[in-house]
Amino acid sequence: MSPTRRDFLKISTVGGAAAALFGFDLKLAYAQLRTLKIARANETRSTCPYCSVSCGVIIYTIGDRAKNVTAQVVHVEGDPDHPINRGTLCPKGASLEQDILNERRLTKPQVRRPGGTDWEEISWDDALNEIAAKMKKTRDETFIEVDANGNRVNRLESIAWTGGCTDTNEFNYLIVKTMRSLGVVHLENQARV
Repeated sequence: MSPTRRDFLKISTVGGAAAALFGFDLKLAYAQLRTLKIARANETRSTCPYCSVSCGVIIYTIGDRAKNVTAQVVHVEGDPDHPINRGTLCPKGASLEQDILNERRLTKPQVRRPGGTDWEEISWDDALNEIAAKMKKTRDETFIEVDANGNRVNRLESIAWTGGCTDTNEFNYLIVKTMRSLGVVHLENQARV
């Protein structure tokens, strides 16, 4: 037997009245709702580091930002208010969270000595000292004061600098001044490549 329209209306009316009379508790339904993982997270706006487009991203972290407490990244998404990408991200930008949370991500400098096969973990101070020593040695050995025509040029052609697209103007200013003071003429930036 198939119910008629009149039967359907009768059943609906009786069912609605019974639910209203005996009560329909929504607490159980509300208890089943899960809160978003970003509901209590801190929002930090940043720039995607992968290319020169510099899309805006929002990074959500959980942590109270107390001293000696590292905030945990829980979500990364495109910034809808950013004028460049308006909330969209390419596949590289969408995978930014994986880059941040990857257990294989290097957090300390490593060096492989000449003739060695394994990487050795060193401190930041040791890494910077080694880089400075190698730059000084290279500069001392290859600095050109006078070119073949006798013109004073004071340049260093054996060291080059490539900057990243997400570097700030202030950082780029300092890098250019530092490299120029060393005589470096080969300066490039990812934003222009």
